[in-house]
Amino acid sequence: MNLSSREKPYLNPYVAGIALGIVLFLAFFITGSGLGASGGLNRMLVYLQNIVAPEHIDQVPYLLKMAGGNTNPLNSWIVYLTVGTVFGGLISGLIGRRVKLETVKGNNISNPMRWIMAFLGGALMGYGARLARGCTSGQGLSGGAGLSVGSWAFMFAVFAGAYAVAWFFRRLWD
Repeated sequence: MNLSSREKPYLNPYVAGIALGIVLFLAFFITGSGLGASGGLNRMLVYLQNIVAPEHIDQVPYLLKMAGGNTNPLNSWIVYLTVGTVFGGLISGLIGRRVKLETVKGNNISNPMRWIMAFLGGALMGYGARLARGCTSGQGLSGGAGLSVGSWAFMFAVFAGAYAVAWFFRRLWD
């Protein structure tokens, strides 16, 4: 393998952390809100929901604020942030030569079972993000930076829960 096709090294985690802190500060300073992903994804889903079942949108006050009448749920800075995050990650992966199709898994699990477990885990995290009124990035970064007691409790619960559940699934990664 020649040098030009090798993966580039990752950014130093301390430099990346400082850069993320600066971006978070700028988000608070410019928009008055922190960072998060579930709000943008939620607005995209509400947009699709409004196409399929607009009568449902008109009956739910929470959804009505985003998509009622002529209001377009996609007309929000958080949607652009979410789309930009996806494309930014793709561009970064292409520049770093890390984009490839693969299923990362342990020896004791099949590819289909790995995909099923990933889908179930993602669905549970998505449901939990809506239940908690924010995703881990929104709660952990933005809420934690604002010293929200609820966000700190949430993050401790996330880490404790992940540590407890990991024991049951560790054999799949051997």
